[in-house]
Formats: sequence, C-alpha cells, structure tokens
Amino acid sequence: MEPGNDTRISEFLLLGFSEEPELQTFLFGLFLSMYLVTVLGNLLIILATVSDSHLRMPMYFFLSNLSFSDICFTSTTVPKMLMNIQTRSKVITYEGCITQMHFFILFVGLEDFLLTVMAYDRFVAICHPLHYTVIMNHQLCVLLVLVSWVMSVLHSLLQTFMVLPLSFCTDLEIPHFFCELNQVVHLACSDTFLNDLVMYFAAGLLGGGTLCGIIYSYSKIVSTIQGISSAQGKYKAFSTCASHLSVVSLFYGTSLGVYLTSAAAQNSHSSAAASVMYTVVTPMLNPFIYSLRNKDIKRALRRFFRGNQ
Repeated sequence: MEPGNDTRISEFLLLGFSEEPELQTFLFGLFLSMYLVTVLGNLLIILATVSDSHLRMPMYFFLSNLSFSDICFTSTTVPKMLMNIQTRSKVITYEGCITQMHFFILFVGLEDFLLTVMAYDRFVAICHPLHYTVIMNHQLCVLLVLVSWVMSVLHSLLQTFMVLPLSFCTDLEIPHFFCELNQVVHLACSDTFLNDLVMYFAAGLLGGGTLCGIIYSYSKIVSTIQGISSAQGKYKAFSTCASHLSVVSLFYGTSLGVYLTSAAAQNSHSSAAASVMYTVVTPMLNPFIYSLRNKDIKRALRRFFRGNQ
C-alpha cells in the first residue's frame, strides 16, 4: 500500500490475542468450544420456550429473544476469529470490518434493551401481580421487543454511517480480535471529534439510560419484597428475578470491567483479552444461569428431550 492517506483502503489487520504459533491451536480449540456451547445452550433455551405450552409467558418470550440475541452477538465476532486462526491470516476486508462493527453494535444494544425490558417485566410481576396479565399482554410484549430492535438498528446505523466518511492511514492494525468501533475510529487520519462525541454520548444515553431503568425497576422490587411479611413469600418473590439479576450483573459488570481495563491497561492485548468476558463468556453462561436457577426451564428441557427420544 502506498504511504500517506488512503480513503479507499481494502483491508484491516486484526492482531488478536497472541502471535505465538504454539498458542494458536489452543486458542482455536478454546474459542470453538465456547462458541459451540453458546450456540447450543441458547438454542436449547429457544426450543424449550417455544415448544412448551407452560412457558407461554412474557418472561420466557423475552428470554427466547435474549437467547437469539446472544447467538447473533457471539456469531458476529467468533467465527471470523476462528477462521483467521485456522488460516494463519489476520486480514479482514474493509467491507467485512464495517459489517462486523455494525452488527456488533446492533446486538450489544439489543442486549441492553432486552435486559431492561425483562427488568420491567419482573417489576410488573412482583409489584403489580394482580394486574400482570393485563399490563403485560401479548401486544405490549411484541411492541417492547420491536422497539428494542428498532432502537438498536437505528443506533448501529448512526455509528456505522459516522465511520464511512473517515479516511485511514497506512497503519491499519487493529489491536483486537474484532472490529471494535473505538479501535477503528482511532485508526483514522481525519478528524474524529464528531465520531467521539456521538460515540460517547450514545453510550451514555443508551447504556446509562437502560442501566438506570434496570436499577429503578429493582429498587421498586426490593421495596415491595421488604413489605412481604413471610420469609417464604420473600424467597418466592426474589427467586422469580434471581436469574435475570445474575445475567444483568454479569453483563454490566464485565462490560464495565472491560472499559476500566482498557483505560488503565498499557497493553492493547490486555483489552482484547478482557473483552472476551462480555463478548464470549457472558452469552455462554446465560443459558446455564437460566437453566440451573429456573425450575420451569429445567422441566421444559426435560420434557423436550423426552419428547425427542
């Protein structure tokens, strides 16, 4: 590639985790195993909630959408990384990078919105149990998921279109295992002030807004549970939202940890390694959290496997 700026670049280089040849086989096996567990686990959750008539409730409708989002979320990054490890190539085309970045932003946003919607569902179930079926009717559930998709798509399109006019230099190495928005923007030679402004404003508005919605819902839930007189009643009320609270803590905890690590770490490979927690590990653990902590899901899975024998 000729020196200087090139607004018509054809490819980027994803540096990944390590360049040591002896680690490549281990990394390939590790991430292939994690990816297969993620896809299989979330697919089983979807099949269980769709096939079992006992799970035709808003909570499980949202859960099946979250599981679908987890599969897509992981599939935007891991298959390309596995292909690069297998072929000993670090190349990703410009078009492929922009596409990967677009879908990654989309499914991160969708994850945020769905977790917030699920928190609202638990709020209505615990704080307004007598009106739950009236409030959380099928039309509202579909509308909430549809709005989550629309907001995620619009945010992703905004960030993607902000990147397209940027011109890039000859240094096209991305110190990550996927095309992360912040990393791509900071490779540009042109002014990125507006990109940074939109990126951080959107992160604060969408990420902070959804987190505030979840915190508000759970503050009301805790207040309601404290008002229940019997210990058994308190346990039963809390157990209905324990799985969701675990998933929220895992997703937001690892996401916050990644960005704190990125800000503090001098080694860019440390940031890439930390990103594995919320891009790969969290979607992999979600099915286990819901299946191990939820008796309805466990019963549905047992009925599903018995029915296919």
